[in-house]
Amino acid sequence: MQQVKTIVITGASDGIGAAAARRLHRTGHRVVVVGRSPEKTGAIAREIGAESQVADFARLDDVRGLAAELLAACPRIDVLANNAGGIFGSRTRTVDGFERTFQVNHLAPFLLTRLLMDRLVASGASVIQTSSVGARLTGRVDLDDLQHERDFGAVRAYGTTKLENILFTAELHRRYHARGVSAAAFHPGSVASGFGSGSGSFVQHVMGSPVVRAFLASPEKGCEQLVRLAEGTPGVDWESGAYYEKGRPARRTNPQAGDAALARGLWERSEDLLA
Repeated sequence: MQQVKTIVITGASDGIGAAAARRLHRTGHRVVVVGRSPEKTGAIAREIGAESQVADFARLDDVRGLAAELLAACPRIDVLANNAGGIFGSRTRTVDGFERTFQVNHLAPFLLTRLLMDRLVASGASVIQTSSVGARLTGRVDLDDLQHERDFGAVRAYGTTKLENILFTAELHRRYHARGVSAAAFHPGSVASGFGSGSGSFVQHVMGSPVVRAFLASPEKGCEQLVRLAEGTPGVDWESGAYYEKGRPARRTNPQAGDAALARGLWERSEDLLA
């Protein structure tokens, strides 16, 4: 008999997050839908009969509030799916003073995970990061310029944060796997969703093209790896610390993805920024 899990999914008001929430709730799990828009998040939660929380990852106080709400509502958290993220056009700073792409895609999920860590350890949880093949194509982490003050470009900043998702996964595994926490990152494929909308970048125009969208996977297809990781057993169905593409650990990725010293440095630098 399948274990019923408590699964928290961020970025679940649309796209693969919403599709995964539907699938996992349908198979009997307790799903907590987290999104930025109260209207869209509430609509998905009502549709499937799930719980919901609202948080804007461009505001770290929202992330802290979300963590407090989750700790109060969930005696255990079996899966934390850090799925929220996006690509943004111009370089802008959040109210917290960080470059928006860096904060939303890396720093906010890092903070949420750290705030929930005692509960995740006690639950023997899995932490899943939605990364991207963009990590390999455009990602480059410079610990002295994490916010791209010298070389900002929307696609470059996005690819770098997706590489940071992989590095965070590796370091999370190194630090906490012996205490029962497992971690994986994955590329969902090229999915027809709202990704890039409102960014003002060329990605918005490419992803919005009817011709391009005809060749993209549906969110229901794109969520399959997230669902497999959430329902699977680490060490049996998947390998903790790994980055997955097409259902298996990726054979090729960014050379920096395997740099253990860089992963450690990113973790420490992230903690410093949040201190």
